Amino acid sequence: MTDEIRKKRIIDTLSGCANFGDTVKFYDDLIQLKDKFYQDENNSTLFNYLEAFGNKERFLILDMLKEKDRCVCELEAILQKTQPAVSHHLRILEKNNLIQAIKVGKFSHYSLVRSEFEKFQIMWKKWTDHITNWFRI
Repeated sequence: MTDEIRKKRIIDTLSGCANFGDTVKFYDDLIQLKDKFYQDENNSTLFNYLEAFGNKERFLILDMLKEKDRCVCELEAILQKTQPAVSHHLRILEKNNLIQAIKVGKFSHYSLVRSEFEKFQIMWKKWTDHITNWFRI
């Protein structure tokens, strides 16, 4: 289905849904809302954090790192996964600056990056406060 056909179908559906006045303009306004959302760097950063947290194995890694720094072999044992599988999750967490590697001899130990969790906490609170305030209206 082409974009134009999809747009026409959505506009037709909107016009039957409620009286929005100029349905084409209303559709364009909705698309601008979406674009504004995606262009907001805070939304993008928050989404990346949530995506990193949104996997059980990565969440388990983060939980295990709350206790102490751990080497990959410890994480392999905890997750019952191969080193490449664990490394995949570590790369995603590192990409989001949630963990950092510290070389100890020939092994890498991983630790949480406190400042990044504080940044996430502030962003999450701001986003949820906005939702909570909306409910109070």
